[in-house]
Amino acid sequence: MTKDRYKAICLDLDGTVYRGNEVIPETLDFIHDLQSRGIEPFYVTNNSSATPKQFQMKLLQLGIETGTDSIMTSAIAAAKYCKVHFDGASVMMIGEEGLQAALMAEGFKLTTESPDVVVVGIDRGITYEKLAEASLALRAGAEFIATNGDKAFPTEKGLVPGNGSFVKLLETTTDKVATYVGKPEPHLLHFIQQKGFRKEEIIMIGDNYGTDIQAGIRFGIDTAHVEGGVTSADVVKEQAQQPTYLFKNLSDWNRRYSL
Repeated sequence: MTKDRYKAICLDLDGTVYRGNEVIPETLDFIHDLQSRGIEPFYVTNNSSATPKQFQMKLLQLGIETGTDSIMTSAIAAAKYCKVHFDGASVMMIGEEGLQAALMAEGFKLTTESPDVVVVGIDRGITYEKLAEASLALRAGAEFIATNGDKAFPTEKGLVPGNGSFVKLLETTTDKVATYVGKPEPHLLHFIQQKGFRKEEIIMIGDNYGTDIQAGIRFGIDTAHVEGGVTSADVVKEQAQQPTYLFKNLSDWNRRYSL
């Protein structure tokens, strides 16, 4: 097997490409090797807060040059999902710049009153008023879309509430179940496939078995788990569904398979 077998190599970001503001050296070398072969990887993240341009600039600071069209966030996927299923709808949004930009790019009108759809992404400026307005809109019949179900995310101080925690609050309050778009659901990978790839040409690489690897398995593509992040190799080996490859880091790919 060689890297050239895959035309769409999808990399999780936090925990796979970088940890916080530090790039993972083996992944950096892996990406540079791909690019030297004319393969531009995709960067796939549940983080809905930032725009592709902002992710592009962060990657550039870490030594990775890429285009914004190679970045797929849960915000972009949620907006595309809404475009497919609720085109022309009015949308109430809980979220940050990344989600707002993605929804507006798909032509949605954002409103704070009587929306057709409520879309919930991470909002670090969340208030009781925002949650109350969303709750009332959902009870009035609005569709319920969540960018992702991550209950917590890591910071320098430790784990803090993620988007999934607020979505669960709204589900409890309204007795409505959200449609989740981010990993482990396969929607992000589906939208990448629509760029012109066959499933056998796509691989999902990540450190989180429950999101990254499960997204790939549910989508029916090859997967590679890398250690050093959310899920340990020992825990992965206990799972009923195994990734296609299990690597300590991405330098293993070069060592174990011919290039």
